[in-house]
Formats: sequence, C-alpha cells, structure tokens
Amino acid sequence: MEKKSMGSSKPSKRQSEILQFVAKFQREKDYSPSLGEIAKNFGVSIPTIHQHISYLRKKNLLSADKGKRRSIQAFNDQKRDLVEIPLMGLIAAGGPIEAIRNPEPIEVPRSMLSRGANYYALKVAGTSMIEEGISDGDIVIVREQQIVDDGEKAVAYLPDKDAVTLKKIYREKKRIKLVPANKYMKPFYETNVEVQGKVVGVLRREF
Repeated sequence: MEKKSMGSSKPSKRQSEILQFVAKFQREKDYSPSLGEIAKNFGVSIPTIHQHISYLRKKNLLSADKGKRRSIQAFNDQKRDLVEIPLMGLIAAGGPIEAIRNPEPIEVPRSMLSRGANYYALKVAGTSMIEEGISDGDIVIVREQQIVDDGEKAVAYLPDKDAVTLKKIYREKKRIKLVPANKYMKPFYETNVEVQGKVVGVLRREF
C-alpha cells in the first residue's frame, strides 16, 4: 500500500524505484515501459503508478506525453546529468530519404549511453516503426556499429539510393530484408545495405 504523501519535496523510495525501473527498462528493451508494465512490476494498480508518474513529471525527473504509448522517459539528477551527441538530421521510418549531413549537438540523458561507444541522434520522419514505440518526430539514439542481430532496429545506409532508413534487419541468402514495425506497411528488400548503427533509445521531447 502506497502511503507516503505525493507532495513531499523529494521522491519517495517507491518513486525512486520507479525511476530506476524505467531507466533500466529503456536500456534493456530500447523503448519505454507502459504504465501497465510498471504497475505489474511493483504489484500495484495503474492509477497508483499514474500518480507517481505525474509527481515525477512535475519534478522534471521524467517525461511522459499524454496520448502517446510508451512515452515515459527517465532523467537522472533532475535532467542535469546530460551529455551532448550530434543530431545528424532526419531518418525515414516510412521509406528511404536522403540523409542530412549537417550535425548539431543535442543533450541526452547519460543513463541512455554506455561507456566506450560512439553515439549520434536522428530525428524520425514517418510512422512505420510505431509498433516499436517510435513515432513521427521522435529522436532515436543510435550506437555506432556495423553489425546487428536479426530483428534489431538498425540505421541502414542504402548506397544504391544514397539514402538512410530505420528498419528491423533480417539477412537472407542473397539479400537483406528491411522490415517496418507497422502492420499496414510491407517489408522491402535490398542487396546492398550498410548497417551504420543500432537504435538504443528514443526521446519524445526536445532538450
């Protein structure tokens, strides 16, 4: 039973646990937990979790967009623990578009990154990845790497089209299958694909 007042100046023990759970979930799953998943983890009701989330939003410890699924994002140290990575431009989640190569820095929570790796950000254009919690206008955090496992979300450069796209990747004998996460869209195939990174996080607000 949650008894601590929601009006205290600091997060309660349970609220701190919720922040830790959300941050860990984001790192492990590459997307945010739902209210139901948080409630199930702590054995409480969704309205109780909603109260805690509302408090944490007001204290700027996390963000949560109304009407958007899986929009809960945890920030460490009240959003002060931020690092800069380059925002490289737009990437298509609905179909390939030309890459934009004029990077500008943006700040992201340090908790989304791991040491010893290089990262960059891309703003998503399109809706083909909505079933993975990635919506039009979101910003994806990408770890630079040339290999991903089948089914992982990858930034793929298509040399024949001089374009970059965001899709789930599956390798077949003589071609690569690029799969959207939208039941209304079909996969497509390419023979020449260069993986440029793996999606490790999503931001649903601007910093």
